[in-house]
Amino acid sequence: MSARPRPGGTPDRRRDRSPVAAARRLSRPAGVLVLALSVVSYVAAVDPGQAGHYPTCPFLALTGYECPGCGALRTIHALAHGHLREALGLNVFAVVMIPVLAFFWLRWTAARAMDRPVRTRVADPRLIWAFLGAVLLFWLVRNLPFGAVLTA
Repeated sequence: MSARPRPGGTPDRRRDRSPVAAARRLSRPAGVLVLALSVVSYVAAVDPGQAGHYPTCPFLALTGYECPGCGALRTIHALAHGHLREALGLNVFAVVMIPVLAFFWLRWTAARAMDRPVRTRVADPRLIWAFLGAVLLFWLVRNLPFGAVLTA
């Protein structure tokens, strides 16, 4: 329920607790969940390791070097089939990011379920810069000779 002005001009802060309002609040997180499960189901069913099903990474095709996301589809395929060791060998960064993404989705869903505002600031800027640094470091190391362990 949106804040309506009272006769005195102050907004009404009562929250709509009806099941319809709760369903409306949870529709976006539910939609993201359905989309994610649909994508994972498709990737689980259609093997990305076989040529012709998915496009080649443009960065890999142009440079011959792997981007941070190279191997992520095969990683999702391996995880969907319960092959954690294989998934870690394909793209360890993608495996590590799945619980992080799940945490942020759960936090968003809980905020919407309790009709609390969703914070727009994800994290401290230092954490965001550290994450960007980790992505860039992973990208660099996986393309160096001693980082062959991180290649797909």
